[in-house]
Amino acid sequence: MTSSQTKRSLSGPRQRLVELMQAINFGRIEGLPVMDGEPQFDSAVRVSREIKFGGDNGSRPELDRRDFEVKSQVRDLMKYLDRVNTGRVAMIEVKNGLPFRMVVEETLGA
Repeated sequence: MTSSQTKRSLSGPRQRLVELMQAINFGRIEGLPVMDGEPQFDSAVRVSREIKFGGDNGSRPELDRRDFEVKSQVRDLMKYLDRVNTGRVAMIEVKNGLPFRMVVEETLGA
């Protein structure tokens, strides 16, 4: 059983994250702070774009759409942000405008 979720059902910061991934298309988001499960966009967040020579390096066409059903990879990312709650995502790898893999920084308690 799948649960559908639309872009408009996401919070503003989560919509911005989806749009950033769509704009990157292929690349990475690094050093993303998360507070109460919400991505925080500050000057420390870095974006790396992968450029493919002879290929289409533009953003995803969905970027211009106000609403659509998000794919399972986006739903999975949002679940992980809820689990991180407050911390830092070291890296989100983006492929075809979707989260492909994520590295989360954790500190060990005493």
